[in-house]
Parts: sequence; structure tokens; C-alpha cells
Amino acid sequence: MGLLDEFRMDKSHLSVATTTTPSDAKANWQTRTKQERLAALESIRQIVSGYDPETTRRQKLLEVTRCP
Repeated sequence: MGLLDEFRMDKSHLSVATTTTPSDAKANWQTRTKQERLAALESIRQIVSGYDPETTRRQKLLEVTRCP
């Protein structure tokens, strides 16, 4: 199971609200620990950038050079 599968959106439920509806999102995030907020931020960053640790390759560490 990949990172994107873990955060897949359930499109079977729909809720409509106006933009003037007060949101308790800020209060919800204020109750979370710093570790939880950072983990959520990292997950969002990976999803937005298309990062998937299962398919990401390692970078080349060595470089071939000519000896004098």
C-alpha cells in the first residue's frame, strides 16, 4: 500500500457548506501535538509533490572521474 493509497479521498460522502460557516479546523489543530502537526504537514508535502517512497530511487552517490 503506497502513501497515496493511505490518504485516498472517500468520494461517496459529500458535504456542502458556505464560506461563512465557522470552521473548527484551527481549534482541532491546536489540540494536536507538534509531532502530529509536523507528520500531517510532511504527508501533505509528499502528496502535493508526488513523492512515493515505494517508487523513489536512490540518488547516485559516486561519480566516475579520470585519474591524472
